[in-house]
Amino acid sequence: MVIKNLIDEDFVNYKKPSMFIAFPQCSFKCDREAGCSICQNSSLAKEPNIEITVSDLINRYINNPITKAIVFGGLEPWDNMIDMSMLITEIRRYTDDDIVIYTGYTEEEITMGRNLRKEIFCFLKSHYKNIIIKFGRFIPNQEKHYDEVLGVELASPNQYARKIS
Repeated sequence: MVIKNLIDEDFVNYKKPSMFIAFPQCSFKCDREAGCSICQNSSLAKEPNIEITVSDLINRYINNPITKAIVFGGLEPWDNMIDMSMLITEIRRYTDDDIVIYTGYTEEEITMGRNLRKEIFCFLKSHYKNIIIKFGRFIPNQEKHYDEVLGVELASPNQYARKIS
């Protein structure tokens, strides 16, 4: 599997100590809509890819006594949705711990229409427990707000998290 970054013990993106996995691709929709480069993860896009096996990721997580959740983040997990869904399927063979997916997509962009994003969303929602999605693009110069579901502050008021299963 290809990723951009891996933090074995992250205490920033979720209320529980988490493993943070940065996915390697993004369509940079936030930048396009803002008309300039605003992405908080743009420097990450320039970092080299990291090759790691799914079994190595899972072993690192399961054998860490500190982490209690896994967070998928930027670049954009939903732009890597096949790898994302396969990783979730493998993780669920070992644990029902929370999996948090940070996305710049809106809930409607993921759940409406006939597309692969919606199919994967519905599959995750109906087959697995404890899946949380943080929805919404980053909008610069906004006031942060506390999100009850994540237990952390989010950068824009349009961003929110929802437990889907």
